[in-house]
Amino acid sequence: MVGKYPVITLCGSTRFKEQFLEAQKRPTLEGNIVISVGLFGHSGDDEVWAEGTKEMLDDMHKRKIDMADSIYVINVGGYIGESTRSEIEYAQKNGKEVIYLENT
Repeated sequence: MVGKYPVITLCGSTRFKEQFLEAQKRPTLEGNIVISVGLFGHSGDDEVWAEGTKEMLDDMHKRKIDMADSIYVINVGGYIGESTRSEIEYAQKNGKEVIYLENT
């Protein structure tokens, strides 16, 4: 398939690093462009916690949602934290489809 590829932004707690990495594979093979997080603060990327960095990354992730057709929420065990909840609300407000890893 060559042409226009739908864009999906992954959202969820960065404690689920392995699930993020796995979640990139299937949609990519199905012909989607997948946008993910750049750092995993809850999985050892301590640079996230430097002054002002978390706020910048949160804002940057909203810009990634702006570029997407939909978001894919990695909600392992049904967990959705404050930042992810904010991203879901932002996506819905901007007319993006919201897909969940696990039905809640």
